[in-house]
Amino acid sequence: MCAIIGIVGGSPVNQALYDGLTVLQHRGQDAAGIITCGHGGKFYLRKDNGLVRDVFRSRHMLNLRGDMGIGHVRYPTAGRASSAEAQPFYVNSPFGIALAHNGNLTNAAQLKQELFLEDRRHINTDSDSEVLLNVFAHELQEQNKLRIDAQDIFNAVAGVHRRCRGSYAVVAMIAGHGIVGFRDPFGIRPVVFGKRDTDKGTEYMIASESVALDALGFERIRDIVPGEAVYVDLDGGLHTRQCAEQPVYSPCLFEYVYLARPDSIMDDVSIYKARLRMGDKLADKILREWPDHDIDVVIPIPDTSRTAALQLANRLGVTYREGFIKNRYIGRTFIMPGQKQRKKSVRQKLNPIDLEFKRKNVLLVDDSIVRGTTSQQIIEMARDAGARKVYFASASPPVRYPNVYGIDMPAASELIAHGRTEAEIAEAISADKLIFQDLSDLIEAVCKGNPRLERFDASVFTGEYVTGDVTQTYLDQLEQRRCDLSKAAQARDAELAMVDLYNAS
Repeated sequence: MCAIIGIVGGSPVNQALYDGLTVLQHRGQDAAGIITCGHGGKFYLRKDNGLVRDVFRSRHMLNLRGDMGIGHVRYPTAGRASSAEAQPFYVNSPFGIALAHNGNLTNAAQLKQELFLEDRRHINTDSDSEVLLNVFAHELQEQNKLRIDAQDIFNAVAGVHRRCRGSYAVVAMIAGHGIVGFRDPFGIRPVVFGKRDTDKGTEYMIASESVALDALGFERIRDIVPGEAVYVDLDGGLHTRQCAEQPVYSPCLFEYVYLARPDSIMDDVSIYKARLRMGDKLADKILREWPDHDIDVVIPIPDTSRTAALQLANRLGVTYREGFIKNRYIGRTFIMPGQKQRKKSVRQKLNPIDLEFKRKNVLLVDDSIVRGTTSQQIIEMARDAGARKVYFASASPPVRYPNVYGIDMPAASELIAHGRTEAEIAEAISADKLIFQDLSDLIEAVCKGNPRLERFDASVFTGEYVTGDVTQTYLDQLEQRRCDLSKAAQARDAELAMVDLYNAS
């Protein structure tokens, strides 16, 4: 899960890109980057590990010159934090192309080999985004023109669709030409575009979520549909074209549950309203299966579950209370690199208000249960605060399968629901009762906002991968890679601990 943004303006875009990335910070907290294009087609780049506010200082902003640019915030899909893999990436040929990518290519290893053997291109990192950039660059070079137009760019995107598998929402900047945004033929990862009129003409923005448009005063035009490309030239001309042969609308269902901000509109669905409906559906299940419940109070796990939890409490006719205070200077634990860091962060992030728990039967509501680390510790905190019984409700079904499309769930062994019944999950997280949303109810809660959405990538719940190319061998290799990275991370942690011990002595 990452965020992308691109702007073609009539004046310097550095501040607008910075502001847009801060609004999209929830999608990645590991690294940030901006690249702009100035007069003469020169690129100006700044990227590093850290939050947006920490990566960009005044001296960096002053150097990001030009009236168009793209930006990115990242979290490491495989738990790896490396500044070498911070985006955007760029290549010098043809023309000079920079690219930022949200998603994950499932055939990156094959493409990397093809790029070396057939296209004579060198990949310098382990990032599939650099692979994607080089595929796009090669396809654009194949147009064999000194001066390209919209048709050439769309032909290159069509070439990307033919070669690349997996998920990708992309913004790419071509020096001297403009910015292009495109989405994989399944539309797994989100991307939207909009415009604003200024005294210097019409400016366009492409971004992962509509909140970035809202924050900067852009009017949302629409989502980029699966397989489509949107190209904005330097004169402010907007060009769009469907570049995939057989696109199938299949957005990631987990975006609506957890990843997106509630004030976003994604594929014409209000995230806020979808989460309200999730709360209704979950309450209806409780009333249907547990009509004589003894819940005294409903308490959300901040922040993403608040909307569903409030609606659930209203539907049940039970008191809603804020029982946990969140330290907003700690990142989202789900997207932190490394299990050790996640465990450490949960108690730093949340602190219970004891009076809301003492001698009460509490229903805690969260958007999902992934590894179970957070859920288990929060239930323990509720008991320590004096709760008589602690029930737990998840606004989504059990997450039982790895995600291969850009969410940090690659290893089945890390998922607490994998291979367990719901009763066994409840025991593992020490809940007195556990209620999961039904998948059909979750899909209905989202689809009601846009009846045209008939299919989703729900692979984390079902194990069915919409791209059709994910085999058990691929999943086994992915899990092994993650295991190797985890061991390397543990070795680094041990080394750092020894350094700290030495310095302390």
